[in-house]
Amino acid sequence: MQKQAGFTARERFAALAAFPDRDIDIFEASLLIAAEEQPGLDPDPWLRRLDLLSRELWLRLEGVEGDFDRLNQLTAFLFGELGLRGNDQDYYDPRNNFIDQVLDRRLGIPLTLGIICMEVGRRVGIPLDGVGFPGHFLVRHSLHPNLILDPYEGGRLLTVRDCEEILERVSGGKLTFEPRLLRPVGPRQILVRMLNNLRGIYLNQGEFGRALSVVERVQLLIPEDPEVLRDHGFLSLQWGDPSQGIEELERYLDCEPEAEDQEEVRAVLAEARRRQAMPH
Repeated sequence: MQKQAGFTARERFAALAAFPDRDIDIFEASLLIAAEEQPGLDPDPWLRRLDLLSRELWLRLEGVEGDFDRLNQLTAFLFGELGLRGNDQDYYDPRNNFIDQVLDRRLGIPLTLGIICMEVGRRVGIPLDGVGFPGHFLVRHSLHPNLILDPYEGGRLLTVRDCEEILERVSGGKLTFEPRLLRPVGPRQILVRMLNNLRGIYLNQGEFGRALSVVERVQLLIPEDPEVLRDHGFLSLQWGDPSQGIEELERYLDCEPEAEDQEEVRAVLAEARRRQAMPH
């Protein structure tokens, strides 16, 4: 990536978000998300750092044949030698979603550890896909879909039964396993998942302005999604531009006239319009 002098992290992210899904660089986009959350962070040195790690692994793969053996070398390097691991002590620390912090601290969550695994793999010729498994991001080999890795558990290879047990644990038994849950997802869905993680953390912490900023970036990725429109509308009423919030909630109701929450949205809209009409 060539640095775009004078462009903010948001502007660079918006440019990436406009690409077709196949052309979005997940690692670069993840760094731009981290850069907006950490003012002053320059993504470019971290891109170079990933390239250096990939070159180191490339040398170790010399003479290693067979997709399974090459995959084992990848996981041994990342989770063994480098020591990448899941942050069991503070799973909801926002830094677990900042890809630079994950590389630096060697701590992360399934999603960010999985992104590093995929991106190093891509650079050394080991094609990996992200799997948007409910509540627990997984990675699978693009050429051998039965080779499924859990990046949170040191790259452990999973059986279908293992996946069923993970789903039972993370859903509290509310979801039933289906093979479709192991389908790969594209860069746009992966980035939306990362941003939704941050949105949930900030809302729980009462950092509503930061949550609004996160939802704005989700909108760059999926601008026509009604639920994102609704969420941005709610947050804008309190922490952004109330007029925009009213407009977006009206658009949400136009898009989803049978929405289950339409009465709640209409009540919020009525109160927002009343406040807007009050003399200032």
